[in-house]
Amino acid sequence: MSCLCDQCAALCCRYFALPIETPTTRKDFDDIRWYLCHENVAVFIEEKTWYVAVMNKCKHLQKDNRCGIYETRPKICRGYSTENCDYHGGDYGFEKLFTSAEQLWEYAQEQLKNARLKKKKKQGRKAATARRKPRLRITAEALANGRANGASSHNGQAGRNGNGIALPILNR
Repeated sequence: MSCLCDQCAALCCRYFALPIETPTTRKDFDDIRWYLCHENVAVFIEEKTWYVAVMNKCKHLQKDNRCGIYETRPKICRGYSTENCDYHGGDYGFEKLFTSAEQLWEYAQEQLKNARLKKKKKQGRKAATARRKPRLRITAEALANGRANGASSHNGQAGRNGNGIALPILNR
């Protein structure tokens, strides 16, 4: 009887991938670009998480693609089964895969530009909101009479706080 492992090319034993922080700045992207300047390195995004992958086979992988330390293999290796192994992989379904520094840099330029535009747009909305707020003009005469913007209150007096200080009333 044949086992799937008899046909396996041991793809899972030919690389390892580690999560890295999502880049947000030019420096972050440049650091990741440095990874890609090295041989046998890729960077990918999977389920919104960034990873650096190092294509380097396990030193315990034997010529027949079997594990030389199968009984004492690390726990991470024990997590693989024939249901979730890379043998079935084909298309890994990465959101993005970068195999060169140039690919990443092109993507970085686009992302940084979009982030700048988004920031400008957000700042524009804040500025527009700030301009729409009513402005209170208080003249010396209004302060003396307890009024602001020519507003009057009941009995001709402005509102007062608990300390007897006149509070201006806004017309809307």
